[in-house]
Amino acid sequence: MICWMFPGQPIAFADMPHDDADFQDIARLCRDTTGFNPLDDAITASDLSESVRLQLFGACVSLYRINRLTVQGIAPDLLAEHSMGIYPALAASGSIDRATALALTWRIGVCMAQMGRQRAYALGSVIGLPVEPLETIAASNGVHIANHNTSRHFLLAGEHIRVEASLLEAEAGGAFSVRSFPCDAPLHTPLIAEIAAELQRVVADYSFREPRIPLIEHIGQTTLTAARIPGFLVDELCRPVYWGATYRHLRSRGVTRFQEVGAGSALAKFNRWIDSEQ
Repeated sequence: MICWMFPGQPIAFADMPHDDADFQDIARLCRDTTGFNPLDDAITASDLSESVRLQLFGACVSLYRINRLTVQGIAPDLLAEHSMGIYPALAASGSIDRATALALTWRIGVCMAQMGRQRAYALGSVIGLPVEPLETIAASNGVHIANHNTSRHFLLAGEHIRVEASLLEAEAGGAFSVRSFPCDAPLHTPLIAEIAAELQRVVADYSFREPRIPLIEHIGQTTLTAARIPGFLVDELCRPVYWGATYRHLRSRGVTRFQEVGAGSALAKFNRWIDSEQ
């Protein structure tokens, strides 16, 4: 069985297929839908934050790679998503079209960016600690574990100063790699509940068809239905990503081939790490 995996926001505008006609078509669709042109990221949509532009760039790359894989005759049996990868994953499933995937990425991103105007937030990558001591560190500093990527690779999210304090404590506690990144909002934490009503209004503007290809969500590893999608799109922003559990579930379903459909190879690296622990 083949699973297409859709990663979340990339960390840089890298490996862009500028000269590919298919990508240029998607870039035009993104420009017409959101005002942002990924082929000219330094100039267009200057009103959008860096995070929102990266989210849109990541969605464009995923939509482009859907096209390329389809042309090659590589079809998925299952779909899986990580964080902001949910929107192109829904497009791949047939639940929404490409323009809607871009519009949702844009409007949800803009909602979250409003939080960053009130206070400074950050993400903190912690590699090398097991979850139990990291949970203690996060709780004592008032931050949250946003991504459970492997048994020893996590992302913290919260106010910048609190994330930095957590990283110092994690490093002192034995983590072999810690790093922080600025972000618009504490994605995948209960703090997003502050804007939940606004997120619900955005999602309510769209309709969702029944997915033609089973789409596995990253919280409880269940298969999304059309009726559940609107609620999930808000709920998943308030709750952690459990990629390790998702990957193990996909393996248990008989998946033997994983194709990362987006920018970079983060999910493939997580998968190799998880496999090495079996």
